[in-house]
Amino acid sequence: MAPGLLDLVHLTTWAVSAVIKLPQLVAVLRAGSAWGLSVTSLLLELAGLLVFLRYQIYYDYPLETYLEYPIIIAQDAILLYCIMHFSGKAKRALFCTVVFWGVWYMLTLQKWIIDLAMNLCTLVSAASKLVQLQHLWQTKDSGQASALTWGMGAYTCATRMITTVMTTNDLAVLIRFITMLILNIWVTATILHYRKTKKTD
Repeated sequence: MAPGLLDLVHLTTWAVSAVIKLPQLVAVLRAGSAWGLSVTSLLLELAGLLVFLRYQIYYDYPLETYLEYPIIIAQDAILLYCIMHFSGKAKRALFCTVVFWGVWYMLTLQKWIIDLAMNLCTLVSAASKLVQLQHLWQTKDSGQASALTWGMGAYTCATRMITTVMTTNDLAVLIRFITMLILNIWVTATILHYRKTKKTD
């Protein structure tokens, strides 16, 4: 792939990631409700993102291959606080922050820990999507879940598959992006399905 095209893929990924959670945040804030969203799913997603970012930093991968992760993590943290606030669980936010901070530090105490965490990270991130799917299936209502946010997540996974092959060629990272792409598309389709079902009722 030509360097110019690779740069374009990086730029579009960063641009999408800069606003990836905004549609979800706007929907939650407008409704004053987190209906349709799973706190467990978001906590798992945040854990997966933190492990993935730490792995990229630990192995000194090029910054452009993971630059969007601090931005997504910040947006997820704000969204998590909003969901906890509207669910009456805002006091748990501080506890979650302390736990995530501790895990961030412990991940790099030994090389085997970060390697194991990266392999488990794909399972944790996949679990976050499956928990959201289960929540949607149980409620049969997409509530405030944003198809745009999940669709943008699918796009960034697809672009990161390309950049991973072109830069680091890390198989664990590539498997993670393939898995997340499939699950993000599935969640997006489920949200759209229940949104359509609700409109026709």
